[in-house]
Amino acid sequence: MSRATALEKDHAGGAITDDLTLDFHTWGLAGCIDRLTVPLRQQGVCVRFETPHHGVEIPAPCAALLYRAGQEILTNALRHSSATEVTVRLEAVYHGIRLIITDDGIGYSPECQTPASTHHGYGVCLMTMAVHEAHGTVGIESTPGRGTRVSVTIPLD
Repeated sequence: MSRATALEKDHAGGAITDDLTLDFHTWGLAGCIDRLTVPLRQQGVCVRFETPHHGVEIPAPCAALLYRAGQEILTNALRHSSATEVTVRLEAVYHGIRLIITDDGIGYSPECQTPASTHHGYGVCLMTMAVHEAHGTVGIESTPGRGTRVSVTIPLD
């Protein structure tokens, strides 16, 4: 089964799932996250990917956490944003690595979102808890009608 076919099958119900083994050594973190954008591209969303030109060694647990955070953020963009453009950026920051995903979708008012409300699940809440447990940070900026920007920063030391 091709990679695209596997992802097409695995995003039933609007959730991006990836049951294939993560291979950070072969694909790198950027490549693994890029593979998650296939369902968005299949929906006609223009996806831009920005990564640094230099390699940064990312420990497997940090890479896995950023990958799962990216999976949650991209699933929400697919399900809720009605975006036409999504930008995924990985950047090295002082003693850490940051994933930023921005969309031009419908946005929302973060202060009006309650955990597990009628329209929202626990995904962002659980993602935030996992990132905080790794001493990282999550930032969410969104405005109705102006899209959403989510940043996840994980320390590497």
